[in-house]
Amino acid sequence: MCLRKGKLMDLRRVDAETSLDDVFDIVSSDGCVVIENLATDLIARAKAELDDHIESAPFGPGNFHGENAKNVEGLVGKSDAAHQLIIHDTVLALCDRFLLPNCVRYQVNYTGIMHLEPGAQAQHVHRDADMYPFRHPSPPTILATMWAGTDFTKANGGTQVVPGSHLWEHGRQAREDEIVQAEMPAGSLLVYLGGVVHGGGSNVSNDKRTGISVQYSLGWLRQEENLHLGVPPDLARTLPDRLARLVGYEFGGPFCGFVHGDDPHRLIEYTPSSERCHSTPELNEAASKLQRFRWGDIEAVPTPPESTIEEANRYDSVADRN
Repeated sequence: MCLRKGKLMDLRRVDAETSLDDVFDIVSSDGCVVIENLATDLIARAKAELDDHIESAPFGPGNFHGENAKNVEGLVGKSDAAHQLIIHDTVLALCDRFLLPNCVRYQVNYTGIMHLEPGAQAQHVHRDADMYPFRHPSPPTILATMWAGTDFTKANGGTQVVPGSHLWEHGRQAREDEIVQAEMPAGSLLVYLGGVVHGGGSNVSNDKRTGISVQYSLGWLRQEENLHLGVPPDLARTLPDRLARLVGYEFGGPFCGFVHGDDPHRLIEYTPSSERCHSTPELNEAASKLQRFRWGDIEAVPTPPESTIEEANRYDSVADRN
């Protein structure tokens, strides 16, 4: 059971002026937080640029996203305002704190609209980090954000979250009384770690609910959205450089992600250097400071296959008879 001072944990909310240290502490403890009214004007612009894409999108399959729900991915090529959301200073500062301890560079993992029409059914709660074969609890592999393009309410399907579930043992299931909904005004932000159990709510209102989802992951993991193909060089050259690097036009670490034996950023430089490289001094230094972690539990002397054990036993029994 997720308890805080003897009570079930709620979803904590802060305002846009809250210090980064305080936000970090809450997310470390709870796995999630709402930052109210963080980018109201920017969200309004992004939604206006994306409304036509939402309108023309088909309803998705109901087995995961739920009935009467639409998803629109690939926002880097669809909205200039979305570019600024992806590289928002507050979000990237949190990525620095949660992801950089276990990678040299992090990356954009996913960009998409999650839109619920009236009658949309609740999504099955899940962990985004379950796309990777790690047991929970584990160090953060994903930091996820949900920007409120409209008001999020209980009635219109505000995102369901389970505070504290990023610390649960693998296989622990959420009870109904542990699930809370993110209620927040348009322009606000829900931040949650990839280990947090969550899912879209059911829309029992007459209003539409629109969220803009952006996720970030460790740079040595495969992205959920294939941004390497979704953002070709001609598009990448038009992006803010910070964004171009986040979607893949940068090394993921020393010798990680080079193209034709060279820095992927050279693909979008108008005057690239003629000297090829597989890393940079900055990356090498950052990599040297990472704390190595164990990949599973490996025996010093592996247990031999059962057939080998049987063969050895037969040999021993024959030797004993002789």
